[in-house]
Order: sequence, then structure tokens, then C-alpha cells
Amino acid sequence: MQHVTIPQDRIGVLIGEGGETMREIESRAEVRLDIDSESGSVAVETVGDPVKGLTAPDIVRAIGRGFKPQTALTLLDGDLRMFDLINLDAQTRNKNDLRRQKGRLIGENGRTRELMEELTGAHVVIYGSTLGIIGEAEEVDVVRQAVSMILDGAPHGTVYSFLERKHNELTGGPDLGNPR
Repeated sequence: MQHVTIPQDRIGVLIGEGGETMREIESRAEVRLDIDSESGSVAVETVGDPVKGLTAPDIVRAIGRGFKPQTALTLLDGDLRMFDLINLDAQTRNKNDLRRQKGRLIGENGRTRELMEELTGAHVVIYGSTLGIIGEAEEVDVVRQAVSMILDGAPHGTVYSFLERKHNELTGGPDLGNPR
């Protein structure tokens, strides 16, 4: 059995309306969830396929870090899908720096975060002092690199060019659906 702690404001999302989300996670990941809504502690017990059971704590963590349940459940869709978390607190000097860096990662009207998703195929969520990524290993790696560039102060244009180049490498050519 594994224990995961998630923020209390995400417990309702994990449980879902009438327990629907919790039951779907239990059914698809073949686990039993014991949720303590007071502390935010979630016990994850595997009751079926142990490989699926190993993914369940990451599904719970992903929901706890701001992902929609349906996005978190995509972790069960393939062996190469993964959840990664970047602690922004550890890479910023103070609260003001954290707020500024989060603003840079989100971008004007959410454009930077959106481009990270569009050009890599990964899902990206910024919640509290973390940035979460769900995707295939290569997609997650590209987002990590882009985030690192932004945190290191690279201009957005440089990061966008990097993302477009990586997009072309991942898809095998330029995105013809995006004429310039």
C-alpha cells in the first residue's frame, strides 16, 4: 500500500460527484482508495494488476497537482506515459520571484503554457508552486527543457523557436497546419 498526500482543495476533484471519479480510478487502475478528507492523505491499495496499481499513486498525485481526472487517467494508456513534477519553489528566490516566474511560464493569456502543450503533445498544469507534466517520455523531456530555459531567463521567442524545432523532430517535419 502506498500513501499520497494531496491539497485539501483537490480532494473533491479526486472523489468526484457522488464518488464517480474515485470509482473510475479504482476500476481502471485496479486499486482501492482510502481518502482522508481531513488530512488530504490517500491510501492506495492494489487489488488487481500490480502494474496498473503502480500507476495509481501518480494518477492521484496528478489530480492533486491540478490535472483534470480524465487527463490523469491517460497515464494508464501506455507504458511510456509518465507524470513529472517540477518544484518551482526550489528554483526561485522568494515569493515575488515565484509569482514572476509562474507568470512567465503561463504567458500572456496562457499562451506560453498552451504552446508547450500544442508543440509537444504533453499536458501542462501550473498549480501552487509546481508545474506538472503528463505525456510520453520525449514530450515530458522537451517541456522540462523549455521550463528550464524560461526559469533561466531565456526570452519567450527563443523558447518558442526551441519548441517548434522539437515539435518538428517529434512529428517528423514542419507543422503544415500552421502556415506563417
